[in-house]
Amino acid sequence: MNELEIELDNIDPQDFFTNENISSLRSHFPKLKIIQRGELFKVLGERKSLNDFSKKFKYLTNYYLEFNSLNPNVIDEIIFNDIRYNGKDKTTLILHGVGGKPILAKTKNQKLLVDTLDKKQLVFAIGPAGTGKTYTGIAIAVNALKEKRIKKIILTRPAVEAGENLGYLPGDLKEKLDPYMQPLYDALKDMIPGIRLNKLLSDNTIEIAPLAFMRGRTLDNAFVILDEAQNTTPAQMKMFLTRMGMNAKFMVTGDPGQVDLPGNIISGLKDALEILDNKKDIGIVHLTDKDVMRHPIVKKIIDSYNKRGSIKKKWLEQ
Repeated sequence: MNELEIELDNIDPQDFFTNENISSLRSHFPKLKIIQRGELFKVLGERKSLNDFSKKFKYLTNYYLEFNSLNPNVIDEIIFNDIRYNGKDKTTLILHGVGGKPILAKTKNQKLLVDTLDKKQLVFAIGPAGTGKTYTGIAIAVNALKEKRIKKIILTRPAVEAGENLGYLPGDLKEKLDPYMQPLYDALKDMIPGIRLNKLLSDNTIEIAPLAFMRGRTLDNAFVILDEAQNTTPAQMKMFLTRMGMNAKFMVTGDPGQVDLPGNIISGLKDALEILDNKKDIGIVHLTDKDVMRHPIVKKIIDSYNKRGSIKKKWLEQ
């Protein structure tokens, strides 16, 4: 059995090594024996596991030195998602969410998205499901609201039924639409405590609404995100883009490979990308399967479907 000794510098051991933090570390490294005495940290186990622990522990100490705090949510986020927090690249941290959970841009293209949204007023984020494009955008919007750079967040989606007819679903319009908007609510719940979020929703500081509700409006001092934009028509996309008012930031997310529109209708996202390509005031960020942050099998699923699509395209061209 091998042994690793770590001595903490410039870190308060009582603050860093709470019972909850130690329990979290042990749950992530069940094959290792972790012993902590004052500023001395001793870990016993196989060499490979020790090397992995040493690397992850360095990210945790870097985080603590940057923000003077550490909790199980942060530990889970850094270790489970293999976030290489080096304490230097501050742009990766977007904000702290509920329970101190760090909301970060975790991949190269997510960081590019953060940078592009900082510089451009209109940004398209294009990529398959699970690449964090919408989640990252909502985090940036929430941070802008917290810093009072905007007065309102608007999140919208086209109400495409995905195989179900809204008219046959029970309830009023909100109750019918809420299931389609649920991913947006889920992201917000990660970032804003429940009571505060309910207040922001009730006073319309944060508005979640179907795309049709945007018609006729001018959206000033707002961060506006159109999600699932591949399911817009060209007319809907034009309507949305022309809602931009003063001091507004617009973000459009979508996956051109996942269009739910009837076969004879052109996707408004594909149409807009062709029309607005190479416009210097507009940012376009492409995310790929390498940016997928869901279960590892999701990357394999996306890759398999992409390969089949390429084979089918070649067959049709013959």
